[in-house]
Amino acid sequence: MKRVVTAPLVVIPTYNERANLRHLLPKVLAEVRGIQVLVVDDGSPDGTAHEAERWARLKPGRVHLLQRGAKKGLGTAYVDGFGWGLQRGHRVLVQMDADFSHDPAALPALIAGLKDADVVVGSRYLGGKVSVVNWPLRRLALSMGANAYVRAVTGLPLSDCTAGFKAWRAETLANIALERVRSDGYSFQVEMNYKAWKRGFRFREIPIIFNDRGEGASKMSPAVIREAVWRVWALRLGW
Repeated sequence: MKRVVTAPLVVIPTYNERANLRHLLPKVLAEVRGIQVLVVDDGSPDGTAHEAERWARLKPGRVHLLQRGAKKGLGTAYVDGFGWGLQRGHRVLVQMDADFSHDPAALPALIAGLKDADVVVGSRYLGGKVSVVNWPLRRLALSMGANAYVRAVTGLPLSDCTAGFKAWRAETLANIALERVRSDGYSFQVEMNYKAWKRGFRFREIPIIFNDRGEGASKMSPAVIREAVWRVWALRLGW
């Protein structure tokens, strides 16, 4: 019989996030009793993996490291991290960024929301309210426009289709066929939502405060935006 792990697992992809990780990990571990963290590092040259290893020694059994050796993309990092957690029997898996844009204080509410939902989304735009801090107007307009575009093309019934702070039931992830997820950038968030929604899983959105990163550089690029634009239509058309 497969072992069931009741402790939630937080999956955090990293690339050059050492400065943030050293402060983020203790905050995550303090928010939920027994919570575990998996850092999925893509060969960061700044020593992010060494920082994760240091915390794994300090908190054995609670902090884990999956090293992938090279920069392979956000989507595949989450797919590998989710697969790692499912294989080890975690019943709740959470995805979050390493750059403090996602406040660890929201973790208890995200996880609690799974009592009556299969996916809980930390929304920046719930109820028409914008809860984003320190973003330039152009970036905010791009994000809100992208969400409107995704809803119009796919019909997703979410106020924040591109949110990256989410909690998942293991059963939901196991039914999405992670090995078939094609998105490698920020469109990964849309693809995962769309596939879960099409399979009839229940969504719940809760409000969060989204803060722009304090350390490091954003991974947003023109290539990432282009992928998101065409990938939405690929999902709609079943490609």
